[in-house]
Amino acid sequence: MSGQSLLVPGELSPVRSVPGNIRRPEYVGKPAPTPYTGPEVQSAETIEAMRIAGRIAAQAMEAAAKLIAPGVTTDELDRVAHEYMCDHGAYPSTLGYRGFPKSLCSSVNEVICHGIPDSTVLRDGDIVNLDVTAYIGGVHGDNNATYLCGDVDEESRLLVERTREALNRAVKAVKPGRQINVIGRVIESYAKRFGYGVVRDFTGHGINSSFHSGLIIPHYDSPHATTVIEPGMTFTIEPMLTLGTHEYDMWADGWTVVTKDRKRTAQFEHTLVVTDTGAEILTLP
Repeated sequence: MSGQSLLVPGELSPVRSVPGNIRRPEYVGKPAPTPYTGPEVQSAETIEAMRIAGRIAAQAMEAAAKLIAPGVTTDELDRVAHEYMCDHGAYPSTLGYRGFPKSLCSSVNEVICHGIPDSTVLRDGDIVNLDVTAYIGGVHGDNNATYLCGDVDEESRLLVERTREALNRAVKAVKPGRQINVIGRVIESYAKRFGYGVVRDFTGHGINSSFHSGLIIPHYDSPHATTVIEPGMTFTIEPMLTLGTHEYDMWADGWTVVTKDRKRTAQFEHTLVVTDTGAEILTLP
């Protein structure tokens, strides 16, 4: 694995503004969102709105990812995604969510998730996850992917490739009538083939008009995830695989989650709607 030095927090730029005509999620300006009490199965109208939100989120992530190169700051990636979403009438869902200060999460190397974009400069050989969620039409679309920066070592490249494959396999496992834990079972069994850790404390989630509805999607085979999958359910699958332990530490910022052994980690995510026969991905560019 790359022998690069570990990450340290950088400097934050000022909070980016969102045009006043763009609808805000209800949690903006509040310490926490109002708990969701609605159904996990969504109406056709909500699902159609989520297709729009998901497409914008995917395109914003794609636009930011085009800039990934040695010498680019994570704050610059945030700027591009922020401007893309605003230009398309969407609010960046992470901005102001429980006080999060930026419009995407940028998680580099040993950062499992929720890294805050700042003055950190990407280096040759880094891997960087971008997590982008767009809010438009009263609903959210959430996706993430891990990208290679420059010349990445083989161990890290394979981790990224296999984490993407874990997500693909999990999506194919979604069928009405199965329990939610089939998702984690498929991910964990695949990851174990390579000796990877599977992060347990951060999960996929229900998503709709609420960023996180309360439905939990574990990425390991949890005996408690017995909710039966139904057509019309909308949720994310977002496996986080590690080269070492699944255990983690959190930075003092209260957001940035890093592997306890500081080994590298990768993640991929899609928002899905369950169909009569499987799942449709809503976060395709």
